[in-house]
Amino acid sequence: MTGYSGRDFGKIIVIGRAEGFLAGGLISKLDQTGIAAEAVGTDIKRIEALKDEAELYIAFADEGVEDESECLVFLKDVASDTDRRIIVIGNAESIEHVKKTIPKTLILREFLRPLEMEELLKTIKHYLDTEAGENRKKSILIVDDDITYMRLIYEWLSPYYHVGMVASGIQAIKYLAKNKVDLVLLDYEMPVTNGPKVLEMLRSESDSGSIPVMFLTGKNDRDSVMSVLDLKPVDYLLKTIDKKSLKAKLDTFFEK
Repeated sequence: MTGYSGRDFGKIIVIGRAEGFLAGGLISKLDQTGIAAEAVGTDIKRIEALKDEAELYIAFADEGVEDESECLVFLKDVASDTDRRIIVIGNAESIEHVKKTIPKTLILREFLRPLEMEELLKTIKHYLDTEAGENRKKSILIVDDDITYMRLIYEWLSPYYHVGMVASGIQAIKYLAKNKVDLVLLDYEMPVTNGPKVLEMLRSESDSGSIPVMFLTGKNDRDSVMSVLDLKPVDYLLKTIDKKSLKAKLDTFFEK
């Protein structure tokens, strides 16, 4: 939907048992700025129904938040699955309770009560300008049984992309059933199920059939390249590639 700054964004979803005045005031302020928002209370079914429209979640950690564990767990899962962030508002104790369920990687910012509305609006606008819509970070899944190498690539790429890691093809299938990614970096040589076989598995699944895949490999021979062309990987990268070259390859791919 077109709104703030004439750009396309989803909705800000306001969650919690916040008093109507505060939640209503926030939604009114957002509406005046051209940012669509909706308050859903702690209704899990409503959160589920709006997950594809959600751009950002605002969770009011109200009194009695300890009784809303089911809602918090669901919010954590849906934000993780859709790669969205959460702003948490409350007193220090209630925010700490929320953080027992929702990891810091999903929390964009914490606001103590009494709420500084203008600072909150500034934070939301900055998020929309830098992390939402067409500016949202691309998501990459690395599939490699070499944990040391995988962590190195994670360190290289995590400042620029949302990066997930799994150590086998089976784990990749399970991950992609719950998480959307824009690219898979797939190790060519893995025990039990090698890279080409994993790519066949990905192509056969509806959740992952169209996801672009780049092979990471220590091999540089023609037979290895030709054997996987029918599976249509988008590239074939040597593991000796350096950080700068890998980043340039990915940037070029996503620009296209």
